[in-house]
Amino acid sequence: MCGILAVLGCSDSQAKRVRVLELSRRLKHRGPDWSGLYQHGDCYLAHQRLAIIDPASGDQPLFNEDKSVAVTVNGEIYNHEELRKKLVNHKFRTGSDCDVIAHLYEEYGEDFVDMLDGIFSFVLLDTRDNSYIVARDAIGVTSLYIGWGLDGSVWIASELKGLNDDCEHFESFPPGHLYSSKSGGFRRWYNPPWFSEVTPSVPYDPLVLRRAFENAVIKRLMTDVPFGVLLSGGLDSSLVASITARYLAGTKAAKQWGSQLHSFCVGLEGSPDLKAAREVADYLGTVHHEFHFTVQDGIDAIEDVIYHIETYDVTTIRASTPMFLMSRKIKSLGVKMVMSGEGSDEIFGGYLYFHKAPNKDEFHQETCRKIKALHLYDCLRANKATSAWGLEARVPFLDKEFINVAMAIDPESKMINKDEGRIEKWVLRRAFDDENHPYLPKHILYRQKEQFSDGVGYSWIDGLKAHAAAHVTDKMMLNASNIFPHNTPTTKEAYYYRMIFERFFPQNSARLTVPGGASVACSTAKAVEWDATWKNNLDPSGRAALGVHLSAYDVETPFDNKSSKIVESIPLMMEIPGVAIHG
Repeated sequence: MCGILAVLGCSDSQAKRVRVLELSRRLKHRGPDWSGLYQHGDCYLAHQRLAIIDPASGDQPLFNEDKSVAVTVNGEIYNHEELRKKLVNHKFRTGSDCDVIAHLYEEYGEDFVDMLDGIFSFVLLDTRDNSYIVARDAIGVTSLYIGWGLDGSVWIASELKGLNDDCEHFESFPPGHLYSSKSGGFRRWYNPPWFSEVTPSVPYDPLVLRRAFENAVIKRLMTDVPFGVLLSGGLDSSLVASITARYLAGTKAAKQWGSQLHSFCVGLEGSPDLKAAREVADYLGTVHHEFHFTVQDGIDAIEDVIYHIETYDVTTIRASTPMFLMSRKIKSLGVKMVMSGEGSDEIFGGYLYFHKAPNKDEFHQETCRKIKALHLYDCLRANKATSAWGLEARVPFLDKEFINVAMAIDPESKMINKDEGRIEKWVLRRAFDDENHPYLPKHILYRQKEQFSDGVGYSWIDGLKAHAAAHVTDKMMLNASNIFPHNTPTTKEAYYYRMIFERFFPQNSARLTVPGGASVACSTAKAVEWDATWKNNLDPSGRAALGVHLSAYDVETPFDNKSSKIVESIPLMMEIPGVAIHG
């Protein structure tokens, strides 16, 4: 992931240019490979590059032939080769996948955004009339914010820290939307059938679902740098790893870096994820890298995590911390891109609270609500926890075409039915249950859902709660609603995170970018109504799904504490074309 910053319609002065450069440097962790700044009159486009495609010549901002159109972009356009074929009368300056954006604008105007298959946030400046457009990908996999200055300027940044000190008001840029200076407002460019939340009726076809997901994974193997997969040992990441390993050999990436896949996992010593991931890695034959952290390691990183993730949401911070620590280790090995499994639980109703969905209509509506909110939770975590160390995460479950296929399935097939042996995400599990050419071992394919913050080790969340209790007093909690009237923290853990967040981002606009409301096991507030007992047990951990999770909070279930063998000596993965990566 790169970092972008644009200041549009501000005062034209040397001091402003210096300030833009200073703010852009706050995003350098996202793009440590190169920096660029373009100025045209009172508009500035800045870019911090993480080079994944065409590292040699794809520096930004990017331009059309006569440089009348400039673009700063954070993203990956997976269908860029097909789009280039449609632009036969255009001359491209680089091999970058994002080079097509300026030329598509020339050819199709503002209506080209839906032609892009990928993840992206970009600002395009047309110097011929000083107009501009800003767009964000369909689901919000890339992070983006918009702000307004007192001088009439519009600010765009990949992270809050790029604009929060200079804008009178700022907010999260809505996913699937475009902002045009000509119209002066937002319009939604992403309009899929499922967005209406009307219950679909397409019969479940496991082979159609399988092919759609395989295609989503394969198209994301586009890279000119070393890459790997995040492997927790759960269903979603294991499927991503399995498909990647199965199809890697025939790709350009394999010719450049070798066909043996590298996998990465993080957890506390003896955690559920470490054991399951090791088994999947052995089954798939990946070069597996296992990283351990202690509860204290995680606690020591909390302030850095909140600064980078830019949230005070409890479950996001719990899950971001191990991912943040793991990303640093991965980047140290020379890897710049990883495949990850975010989005499956939202699409298929994989969270354990879905066991209590009263009917297929409410089940489907909840999945729609969850997908629409992903940019505030799991996408935010996956994007910023990795980008903090100059690492890019790709999420095939959030592929536009795959979502259309998966969300068109009659939700009756997705619902949990114990009498018929259907557990959560049964339709996905069944699609990859191939007896002749198995993708995964059966018990992994049918492993119960573990939220990432639980799977890394149950004592992680327990340790966080204990640490917060030692730093937040009962007296402080009594005044919580006066100190924090918006999204008032109801637990000491939430209060602790909020104090840290407010220190980094004290503006009212900043606190409004973070969602709130009651939740159990990552549910929306609406789904809490599905079970009366949940109202007294509001915690985002999967273990809060009482009567569903095998290690729910009211059951003492110790996990395996056997010591794990880790890869202790790993040579740096050198970025030399034609040389395979060896562990």
